[in-house]
Amino acid sequence: MAVKIKKSPTIRKVSKEKKPAVKVVGNNTNNGVQGLNGHSSIIVKGARVNNLKNIDIEIPHNKFVVVTGLSGSGKTSLVFDTIYAEGQRRYIESMSSYARQFLERINKPDVDSITGLAPSMAIEVKTSTRNPRSTVGTSTEIYDYLRLLFARAGKTISPVSGKVVKRDSVEDIIKFINEFGDKSRLFILYPIHTHEAKTVKQELENLKQKGFFRIWNGKDFVDLNQPYDEKKIKLKDVKVLVDRLILNKDLPTDPPAERAGDSEQTQRLTDSLELAYTEGDGYLYVMVENNVTHPVTAKAEPPLSRGEYNTGGFTEYAFNQHLEADGIRFEDPEPLLFSFNNPVGACPKCQGFGETIDLDRDLIVPDKNKSIFQNAIHPFTTPKHSKHLSDLIYEGKRNNIRIHVPFKDLNKEELDKVFNGTGEYIGINKFFKMVEREAAYKIHYRVLLSRYRAYTRCSECGGSRLRKEALYVKFHDKTIADIVISNIEELHHFFKDIELNEIDRQIAGRILDEIKNRLTYLYEVGLGYLTLDRLTSTLSGGESQRINLATSLGSSLVGSIYVLDEPSVGLHPRDNDRLINILKSLRDIGNSVIVVEHDPDMINSSDYVIDIGPKAGEFGGEVVYAGNLKDIKKADSITAKYLTGKMRIDTPSRRRNSNGHYISILGASENNLKDIDVNIPLGVFTCITGVSGSGKSTLISDILYGALKKKLDGIYNEKIGQHRELRGYQHIHAVELVDQTPIGRSPRSNPVTYMKIFDMVRDLYGSLPASRNRGFTAGNFSFNVPGGRCETCEGSGVIKIAMQFMADIFLECDVCKGKRYKNEILEVEYKGKNISDVLDLSITEALTFFKEHQKIVQKLKILDDVGLGYLRLGQSATTLSGGEAQRIKLAYHLSFQNPGEKTLFIFDEPTTGLHLHDISKLLKCFNELITKGNSILVVEHNLEVIKCADYIIDLGPDSGDKGGEVIAKGTPEEIAKNKKSFTGNFLTKVLK
Repeated sequence: MAVKIKKSPTIRKVSKEKKPAVKVVGNNTNNGVQGLNGHSSIIVKGARVNNLKNIDIEIPHNKFVVVTGLSGSGKTSLVFDTIYAEGQRRYIESMSSYARQFLERINKPDVDSITGLAPSMAIEVKTSTRNPRSTVGTSTEIYDYLRLLFARAGKTISPVSGKVVKRDSVEDIIKFINEFGDKSRLFILYPIHTHEAKTVKQELENLKQKGFFRIWNGKDFVDLNQPYDEKKIKLKDVKVLVDRLILNKDLPTDPPAERAGDSEQTQRLTDSLELAYTEGDGYLYVMVENNVTHPVTAKAEPPLSRGEYNTGGFTEYAFNQHLEADGIRFEDPEPLLFSFNNPVGACPKCQGFGETIDLDRDLIVPDKNKSIFQNAIHPFTTPKHSKHLSDLIYEGKRNNIRIHVPFKDLNKEELDKVFNGTGEYIGINKFFKMVEREAAYKIHYRVLLSRYRAYTRCSECGGSRLRKEALYVKFHDKTIADIVISNIEELHHFFKDIELNEIDRQIAGRILDEIKNRLTYLYEVGLGYLTLDRLTSTLSGGESQRINLATSLGSSLVGSIYVLDEPSVGLHPRDNDRLINILKSLRDIGNSVIVVEHDPDMINSSDYVIDIGPKAGEFGGEVVYAGNLKDIKKADSITAKYLTGKMRIDTPSRRRNSNGHYISILGASENNLKDIDVNIPLGVFTCITGVSGSGKSTLISDILYGALKKKLDGIYNEKIGQHRELRGYQHIHAVELVDQTPIGRSPRSNPVTYMKIFDMVRDLYGSLPASRNRGFTAGNFSFNVPGGRCETCEGSGVIKIAMQFMADIFLECDVCKGKRYKNEILEVEYKGKNISDVLDLSITEALTFFKEHQKIVQKLKILDDVGLGYLRLGQSATTLSGGEAQRIKLAYHLSFQNPGEKTLFIFDEPTTGLHLHDISKLLKCFNELITKGNSILVVEHNLEVIKCADYIIDLGPDSGDKGGEVIAKGTPEEIAKNKKSFTGNFLTKVLK
């Protein structure tokens, strides 16, 4: 089951101070820990993890529970670091002795007791794997069932004749024979198995010893008991007679048979056919006289894979048990044949990756809008190889190659001549073969070759990852490669409408049910636009989470606790209802669903609400409200005020106008984009909207960002999406993609090192009298280099234990006790705190602690302004959510941008992990960036952000192949009037 296991909470600092239990606020009778016993609810007493203030809370079982509150208020600490972490710890108790040896070292969450805890699973907003072999199909287990389906119910189709290839069983041959008319003369034969060292006479004598006395020499029958001419017999034409009989369909049987096929004659046929198969190594022949017509042969398609030949006055029918036809022996369709993760099924050239390092035509012809005459073929632009361009121009006039039209407009015949050569012209392919030969011993040719090589689709398997033998097998006229390149919505309808005969239903019915269930769940969670061959490493955090959710549903587990972290991330409001229904179906089959969420629709659909607050960080960690949804309006919390409308994000009174400049993408056609032109205004706040899968990320991340980086910086190593032209890039100085990738992959990475604040803190500690007396410098206070750091954990404070069968466990370093530094370094204090204590401060606390040092305060203030005041200075980057990492990057740009520099900032779902109250802070940061002369471009689904934009570009109308068009553009008010826009329909409500 592809469920992300959250790492141990021990990597965060745990407050050991016990505080008075906090009383739950609310008018619901289930508040606190009274009213329900341990069998019907989860009861948490005295939780003190992170900023939780010794809280008691009761969470009912088998309910859809939403835990909400400001960002950093303690939601994750309660749900993941307390409830789920304790469930994980208890789970390890049931594991092997290898796992249990670490159990004593895993810190138990700082909580007095947790009762009523069921097995727990966490589904997080994180891309689950970077493995290039992991796809949507494999991670959801659908591909495993597809392999089984094709192995059991697939039909092997000959690529030569296009006919079905199958093994001919004895029963099938008898049915075939019984179709002949009464009194038909039949001969059953098998091909002779020859031996190299034996003569014709020796082979025939061997047959006689086995009891076979008649053979067919290709023209007539020969009796081996009579004199025969050896020279006229060619062993390759010899077939050995096993039996001959005249069909008699009126033979009496005892007891009387309903069919002629049930008589003794059938037993004789069975024995003869089995003997023929045994002696003929799985091959046999049935011959009948030419005046006998088989009724099936007159029909369009014979039921068997037999060959049919007329020879010597007889009609010969060939049968075999080897899945063989048209001179080809086909592979047995076993599940491993369809696995690209196993050598049995993987393409031998790309080894199952679907890509190989080969010549990339996009690098050879980087600008397809240029003509051949305008140097479209890049390797021919150098003086040394320009001769080939001259040859091509000369041959072009003689061979009707248009050298003055854009390269993309050349037809197939012209492209064939350009790449394979003609006349005196060598051709691009032969040119690079020459380069490869020279590259064996000349380094500059190796450099030239590497410039035009990249990961491209495998030429042998066409990207299917499988060997060609696997693609001969089809199910309802589709190969397994055809299935995986189709999107989930198409497959959902394909398998739903499929009709099976009785035999196929018995073979594949159960398999199809499993496939249909999983496809239905994926479709219902709004992922209908994904294909099964999509790499999981290319999925967003929200898509990855919803895939894990659908996989969990497909597993049909009951009696468990599902813990989810913002499942609505990346989902358009149109699809929210479907996601909510999925979560409720998890509840309805007997599970407890606990969701950390800010989305109002999700909160309004819950059975039970827990509001953590009242604010973030040290000012949060309390249960502000716990109870039914209807009573939350009486609670005095920020969440309740937003739900009731007492607080809201106001719609701007006016929309900013562009500074007169635009960045224009012309002819965008990557993935599902339909050759669209898009104009993005500069100097304003622009939103790219549309349903999930409509093409937003393709347009912005795959095309715009890469193309701008290449134009502005001169280099960009990633592939840039297909487009015709990019205009207006000269009106900006830089482009920054502020996405949700981690700010670091090591536990030593943290907010203050990323923001360069820690350099100033180290300088401060290095300048203290206590440091100078001991000879310490700023370098001794770094945990990234040897000197003052603890060398056991190398300054990370934790030690990683590889668990092999589950997620790695991080344990507190038993030398420094998580302090990161040597004891002598920790003896140096400023205002009563050593360097480790400072790293344990929240950003809000640090603002007061360093108030005399304005440079430090200025940078910390920016982090506080973007809503991250609750983070600890030394909090590991591995514990940060995607939304938190994104806001740290935003703070970095706010802090370090050069005056007068105009930058286009691109944000991908910046509201991830943000409460409505925090979104208002984010919008203020956007306004500050625009005031400095920058431009903001946001890919977003959150309506509160969209309504505050100056300009909207809405893609759609739907997802996948049904999307990729510009549906509407203009101000939010103009979009709301567009009836074709799903976004506009929802905007109408929030603008009111």
